[in-house]
Amino acid sequence: MTLPDKRLHAYRSDLADLRLQGRVEAGRFVAGRPMRVVGPVLDMLAGPSRSAGLNTQLLRGAPVAVYDEQEGLAWVQAGEDGYVGYVEAGGLGPADAGVATHVVAVPRTFLYAGPDMKKPRTEALSMGSQIEVVGETETRGTLYALLPTGEAAVAAHLRPLAESAGDWVAVAETLEHTPYLWGGASAFGIDCSGLVQLAMRMSGLKAPRDSDMQAAGIGSALGADADRASLKRGDLVFWKGHVAIVTGPDAIIHANGHTMTVARESLSGAIARIGYLYGQPTGFRRP
Repeated sequence: MTLPDKRLHAYRSDLADLRLQGRVEAGRFVAGRPMRVVGPVLDMLAGPSRSAGLNTQLLRGAPVAVYDEQEGLAWVQAGEDGYVGYVEAGGLGPADAGVATHVVAVPRTFLYAGPDMKKPRTEALSMGSQIEVVGETETRGTLYALLPTGEAAVAAHLRPLAESAGDWVAVAETLEHTPYLWGGASAFGIDCSGLVQLAMRMSGLKAPRDSDMQAAGIGSALGADADRASLKRGDLVFWKGHVAIVTGPDAIIHANGHTMTVARESLSGAIARIGYLYGQPTGFRRP
């Protein structure tokens, strides 16, 4: 019997998600306890240790199911993409503590102690972070969104949760020059598949977290031998362990370890450069 992917299913030898009963072996099965991320960016670690590698990140407002907590680390499953890992328990709060109404729609923004950019900043938020807005006010010609805490954000940096960006590739392009971070999924640091996932999420599209998952499940496959001249804006190019977004003829944008940033590059140049070490593209997909 093939066991479920542990990246997307919560099970260990001692404990597992109740929904997996009969599919995996575990000492006991429990239902996940709903909570939400309250910190700006919450690292999800590969193991129950603060020295474990970074697998992904969760942004403010993201829902999770908590299965276990030990020594300040919570074992959770993300509600948005199903990813499983360990996070700082202090970065979580009650699932019903406020209702998010807006999402940060620019790469990065600040929360201020009040509706004035001259007031102390209280937090820095990434694109994709969710907050509750309870009102608006104008200060010196700038409109601010008001939070229940009394904090404020520049209203132009937000949009209602029900709205989506029209062009997900344009969203990815706003993240150009963002530092590369293995496992990063925010505008403070991001990896190749994190860039795809965040940009698509801002456009109301779902994408799995890792590049191998994306290569297997986003849109339709064009085949490893697809004619590069026929690629369109928004198509995805996959190598083993890497993904890039086509932005135009012979043009891509991707978070990469070569520049250690989100960078634009010619597709032909990337294929030549990457092929030297990692081989040719393994496939192309059209979302």
